[in-house]
Amino acid sequence: MKPRPDCGVKQYDDHGTIVRLVTPAVATAGTAQAPPRIIAPAPPAAPPKPTADERVDVVETGWRQALVVLGVMLAALLQTLDSTIVNVALPTVQGNLGASIDEGAWVVTAYIIAAVIVIPVTPWLQSRFGRKQYFLVSIAGFTIASLACGLASTIQELIVFRVVQGLFGGGLLATSQAILRDTFPARQFGLSQAIYTFGAVVGPSAGPTIGGILTDNYSWRWVFDVNIVPGIVAILLLAPLLRNPTKPRASGFDGMGLVLLAIGLGSLQYVLDEGERNDWFSDPAILLCSVAAVLGIAAFVVWELKGAKRPIVDLSVLFRRNIAIGCLAAMLNASMIFGVLLVFPQYLTGVLGFTATQDGYLLAIRALPIFLLTIPIGLYVNSGKIDPRYLLVGGLATGGAGLIGLAFVTTSHTEFGTMVPWLILSGTGIAFVFTPLLVAVLRSVAPSDSPKAGAFISLALNLGGSLTSASLVTFLDRRETFHGSVLGDAAVRSNPQVATLLAQPHGLATLAALVQREAATMSYADTFFALGALAILFAGLGLAIKPPPKRSPG
Repeated sequence: MKPRPDCGVKQYDDHGTIVRLVTPAVATAGTAQAPPRIIAPAPPAAPPKPTADERVDVVETGWRQALVVLGVMLAALLQTLDSTIVNVALPTVQGNLGASIDEGAWVVTAYIIAAVIVIPVTPWLQSRFGRKQYFLVSIAGFTIASLACGLASTIQELIVFRVVQGLFGGGLLATSQAILRDTFPARQFGLSQAIYTFGAVVGPSAGPTIGGILTDNYSWRWVFDVNIVPGIVAILLLAPLLRNPTKPRASGFDGMGLVLLAIGLGSLQYVLDEGERNDWFSDPAILLCSVAAVLGIAAFVVWELKGAKRPIVDLSVLFRRNIAIGCLAAMLNASMIFGVLLVFPQYLTGVLGFTATQDGYLLAIRALPIFLLTIPIGLYVNSGKIDPRYLLVGGLATGGAGLIGLAFVTTSHTEFGTMVPWLILSGTGIAFVFTPLLVAVLRSVAPSDSPKAGAFISLALNLGGSLTSASLVTFLDRRETFHGSVLGDAAVRSNPQVATLLAQPHGLATLAALVQREAATMSYADTFFALGALAILFAGLGLAIKPPPKRSPG
């Protein structure tokens, strides 16, 4: 192909800029050449503006990272401590406010129902209003509601303020997990989840001890007032430092989904909390709420998957194997944590006659391994030297073994020191569960789906604790009735020991009390054994999680 006659030869300088265009006529004529024409390079294109769906790197380092972690941990502890700190103060609250046992129970039930409803909605709230804005408003609302609870003059006021506290506090834990994940670089993911675990697990374990100390030495109002200073400090730290990973995005409001969620989960939580106290399905309210729970949850699932254009809860993430199995493992871990917190103090006080302070010491001993081991376990998992699934399996098995050992030393005259080794073993197992679980599950999801997965795991912890509490109360009652019947049948006059006891003054009353005490002791032992066996039986569930991507040490 012949070149076009008007084509020239381009000459460039060292920077690639065209400095001269020599036409064929000029090249051959040998006449004077025109001065070179400088052609300026085109200006660089402006970078595209980030859209609402794009994520911004919010990793922090140095003192900024330390302050963000401090503020987030204070906020997380607000929610986790409050889940158990109030329980020990209930008898005092009922006495001071002139409330019945049923009314006092609503101080706990109202908070849990409100929190459980909010937890699955948390990812939508973060996306709609911005994670920073939602988190700060939640902390502020929770702190103000805590102040109001401490100032309540009637049981009705306290219950209403507890609902408000639950609505603001429900999303604190799941949001804390997402913030910590994004605050640390990817190579420190295990460390970030260990710090989160510290708040999620140590808080409920230390709650009864702190609540007992505050109630015995000060006032029941301090179990609420203790939240005020940490809440204010958290806001002051996070307001100038926290950043949104994505811009707030306007989206449609799924009102129908929220109503169905509230009906389903709210009714379920009421049944779990009040069922045993009201004799389950013989009570019309329990029966009605059971039906509402089944229908509400079923309708919610169908609506979110099939009917809603923009679902308020993304249920599709539960179809991912790792997240589904992770939720089951979280419920197992909750059974070991909250099951013992419910049953163990009853055994110590009701059978052994321990004081509230002694109860708190034993629970603190159980929490000590969690306090000491959580961060080192996170660093070890972060090193990539071991598959976190193996730690998860070992943790469940170890925690279960500790509870079974506790069952074998549960008698009507067990000494303080006899229980310590088994409590330490149980606490050690719990320490090895949650951080490896989070790492194994959350490393398998995209950062954009992390808030959703974290919210479901947080919900699984809450529901696992509620299911365990409801089941154990019924289990205890049935086992005590069984053992009482067996021991009563054996207490016949032909037994020399029984005959000797009956021959004494008030011998029959003494025998009845002895039978009841031993029956209660055996029921507590059965409960510890059942919790331990359940953990060991399902320990292998962790191996069903798909292994996380291989990482080089460091």
